[in-house]
Amino acid sequence: MQVHFGKSVLEYPSDRFGHLTDSSPLVGDRDALRERFDRDGYLYLPGFIDPQKVTDARERILDYMAEREALVPGQPVLDGVMPKGGKTVSMMGRNPITTDPAVLRALEAEELFEFFADFYGEPPLTFDYKWLRAVGNESFTGSHFDVVYMGRGSLNVNTVWIPLGDIPIAHGTLAICEGSHRAPGFEKLRATYGQMDVDRDNVEGWFSENAEEILERFGGRWLTADFKPGDILTFGLYTLHASTTNTTNRYRLSCDVRFQPSSEPIDERWVGTTPKGHYAWMKTPGITMEAARERWGV
Repeated sequence: MQVHFGKSVLEYPSDRFGHLTDSSPLVGDRDALRERFDRDGYLYLPGFIDPQKVTDARERILDYMAEREALVPGQPVLDGVMPKGGKTVSMMGRNPITTDPAVLRALEAEELFEFFADFYGEPPLTFDYKWLRAVGNESFTGSHFDVVYMGRGSLNVNTVWIPLGDIPIAHGTLAICEGSHRAPGFEKLRATYGQMDVDRDNVEGWFSENAEEILERFGGRWLTADFKPGDILTFGLYTLHASTTNTTNRYRLSCDVRFQPSSEPIDERWVGTTPKGHYAWMKTPGITMEAARERWGV
């Protein structure tokens, strides 16, 4: 099938756009998980979180959105149908909806803490700031490294992408560029764009909105899947990722949460009772990615 992927249209499945490798058979084998993560730059774990926790969180979030008139009246709330033109509901950060007990049971599930305690070999920390999103029709996330947003502390931060409901590819799934964290073709990208800090440098965050361009310039292949409640996808700060385009009339609900080893320094922007978040990025006229890329030669 043809998939709208940012400003590209790619055939799925194909040799350029394939399926994520299921690493759930390796859970409990720390060495095998570390080896897989170091090789691929990600771990895809279907059914990892209790699906009921995710379903309960989805119901609470959609009720929250309905209370703010962000859903089409008369439609089932749990369908998350968006009105024409959409409506933005602020849900990122540390706020009433991200700290709601039903939501936290999914975003800070015991399963996640137990997994990362074993993965790191020490107790994990999670960022207090939660990147909870309702992504509307024709919206997508461009290709980027997470390090440009949260690279001031440990470089052993794991992003965990939690789909909050059934999310088929046409609904806007997260996609990983396999091997981008270590492949030689991405070395210059890691050495230029990957050294940026959006607050320090005031540069646009997404490297590209064209998924096909990434393959042509740097190599690799994109990987994704149809996601179910309870599935997670985790990856490191230097793994390039993006999302397919939501071509439906329903919001895509998902959340990024971050974990890291507790013994390592933490980026102060994302922790505390009121995390400050991005304090300088785009507060004044910034540098376009086009201009930055010309300067970097990528």
